[in-house]
Amino acid sequence: MAIPPRDSPHFFSTADGPDFSEELAVINRGTPLVCGVDEAGRGPLAGPVTAAAVVLDPDQIPPGLNDSKKLSEAKRQLLFAAILAHSTVSVAHVCAHTIDQINIREASLLAMKQAVEGLNLDIGYALIDGNAVPHGLPCPASALVKGDGRSLSIAAASIVAKVMRDRLMTRADARYPGYGLAGHKGYPTKAHRDALMHIGPSALHRLSFAPVAAASKAKKSPASR
Repeated sequence: MAIPPRDSPHFFSTADGPDFSEELAVINRGTPLVCGVDEAGRGPLAGPVTAAAVVLDPDQIPPGLNDSKKLSEAKRQLLFAAILAHSTVSVAHVCAHTIDQINIREASLLAMKQAVEGLNLDIGYALIDGNAVPHGLPCPASALVKGDGRSLSIAAASIVAKVMRDRLMTRADARYPGYGLAGHKGYPTKAHRDALMHIGPSALHRLSFAPVAAASKAKKSPASR
């Protein structure tokens, strides 16, 4: 499928997915470098929260970009490769220990800030998924609620963040066996919660999250020994 030309209406809007109109509005104001920013991993009980910042080439936008949650794993992998081939990308992880110290919301915003900083470009504007803009960004920015379904740049960032975090959690499964991390990627499935109660938390687990705290307490209880 060819990328539609800039004068095509499909470049600006699609029937069932994001478009490039938010980016073009910024570009047309004289700011050529616009990045989309999104995160993955707010809900899991283990592992980092991961953010990605992506600057798309307007002339080489991979077709099929969408909110990562609406794509199959196979489709995400294909788009991930296409994004890396034609875009400037930065990824940042904030670990479980930091999440416990500053809370998951602040950790997500920190990861987003670090991802933008990691682009090593003179970014003129950032489009942030969600309802908050991280403090200390090196450029002006705006927050877009459900931005991964509105902006192609944010959709690309959502794919990169999801794929990178999933790969990290799959590798972590070998180091922290017994939890099934390769399958659920740290999310609170029944199997994961059961493993937590049986084994106790690992160094990857977020102790400030209620199911992990409960499992930690149970393992320390004399009745559980």
